[in-house]
Parts: sequence; structure tokens; C-alpha cells
Amino acid sequence: MDDRARGIRKGGAGRMANDVNADLIAVVVAMDSSAPCVLTIPQANALPSGPFELTHRSLQSGLRGWVEQQTGQPLGYIEQLYTFADRDRVGADDRVISISYLALTHQDEAGGSAERHWGSWYDYFPWEDHRSGTPAVVDELRLRLIEWADSADDGTTRLDRRRRAAIAFGFDDRHWNEELALQRYELLYEAALVEEAIRAGHSAAPISVSGRSMIADHRRILATGIARLRSKIKYRPVVSELMPPVFTLLQLQRTVEALVGRLVRKPNFRRLIEQQELVEETGETTAETGGRPAQLYRFRHAVLDERVIAGTKLPLSRA
Repeated sequence: MDDRARGIRKGGAGRMANDVNADLIAVVVAMDSSAPCVLTIPQANALPSGPFELTHRSLQSGLRGWVEQQTGQPLGYIEQLYTFADRDRVGADDRVISISYLALTHQDEAGGSAERHWGSWYDYFPWEDHRSGTPAVVDELRLRLIEWADSADDGTTRLDRRRRAAIAFGFDDRHWNEELALQRYELLYEAALVEEAIRAGHSAAPISVSGRSMIADHRRILATGIARLRSKIKYRPVVSELMPPVFTLLQLQRTVEALVGRLVRKPNFRRLIEQQELVEETGETTAETGGRPAQLYRFRHAVLDERVIAGTKLPLSRA
């Protein structure tokens, strides 16, 4: 584990059997006007985290306490994400189990901590934003991944690497699957095309592609959170946790598009929202859209109470 990672651990994680450390780590997501943002501790470019201690009433309460202490950001919706326990994830001399959580909130609810930073998650994963078409970095990645595949010692491995790259990145006329964010990052790590892999010694050459790195495996944890949220908004209305109390249907659509990194078919989207009765009219309008006044909506109370709508499918564009 590098010195920056040690610095945010506040004296080390809680001890478990066989001298294993236990950590709590948060992927905290909010929306700004154009992109999903993730909360980080800027000095270390790290996700908020801290040890699970005997004084914590529960894992969740411990996590909430660490996030508020480090960033001043209170947490609303929260769910357990994944437990990371690979032997080499933070360094040869440490064995750390990190229990990660996905939290959805609003930036304007935070306190005044100077340790808080919000940044677009596309700064870390520029190849994930396809709202304006395929990003230029994907073409560069295609060339680098082909080179990596062809560097394999045997033909079977070369074909397997090419196939995995095609599935993950939508090469060779395959569809882009927005839910494969984690698989894409892990493939780039394996190919030593991200800085974290180079720091870990998987490559001696500085051949990383664009995208901000993070300490240890925090970018992998963030990719896990992105994949989970992109999948979940298709069958549960958790997007309500990221919206203001009232909004236009266009604002709701733009939020969904920003989260999945792809465009949504407007007529189908609105018809789906109305058919599933996710929202209701407030009886008010807004002129802030720049055109004629737009109807304001809010999520129905039943949706907010249940947070489960079976069979919801968002009409993502394949164009």
C-alpha cells in the first residue's frame, strides 16, 4: 500500500483473525448539471474510507461516520456493494478486506469540509461516456488492446484476448454494453493500460491511457459502483435519490442518460415513465428550460416508499 493510502486510514483498519485488516469504503455518487460525480478525498485521490471499529454500532453506521468525518457529507440512500479481499490488492505487506458501499446523495447537502472533492466519474473512465458518440479514446484503446492480444505466446490466448476486448468494448460490430464498466477496467488493468497496473509492476513502460488514477484499487471499486448503479436503475427507481424534489421529464431523462453514458429514446422514455406511474404532476410549471413552460413532476410517494418497481426497463438507444 502506498503512503497516501496509509495516510487516510487514520491509524490503520480494525484487526481481524490472522492479522487481517477490515476497512469500510464508500462510493458516494451525486449529480451535477451534466454528469454523475463521485466524492473523493483530493489529497490522496481516494474514496472516503476508514477502519471498522468495535465502537461502531454496525457496518453502515461506521461508514456513515467516516464519510461525514472526512468530508462533511451526510449520506442518504446506501447499500452494500462488494467485499474486496484479493491478497495483492493493496500491497505485499498488507492484507486488507474492504467492505464497500454505494451511496446516492446530493452535493448541496454537504457541510464545509475542505477535504471534500466532487469530480465527474468520466474523468476516471473517459471511455464510458457515449452520449455524443464513441469517445476518441476508444479508438486508441482498440489499437493498444490488439497489440496486447497479439503479444500472447500462443494462438488460443491471442484469440481469447481479442474476443474479450471485443465483448467489453463493443469492437467488431458488437453492441456497447454500459453495464460492463468493471470488466472494461479489469481488462485494461490486465493489459497494463492504466496507471494502477504500472504502479503494481505489471508493466515497466509508461503506456497508460487517459483517465485519472486512484490509490490502491479504488478505481476498481468505483467501476464496481458504476456497473451496479447502471444495472440497478433499469429495474429499481433508485434514480429518485439523485433528483431534486421536483423536476421536468427532460431533467429526469438527462439524468438517466448521464448515468448510463448513452442516449435514451425520448418518446419511449416518456411513455414508459407514464405507463409505470413512476411520477406525478405537481400542477406547476417552470420557464427555466428556455422554451415554453415545462410541466414539473415529482416521484409518487408509493415509489419512494417501496423503491421497487418490478420489470422496469429503460429504452436505451442502440444508435
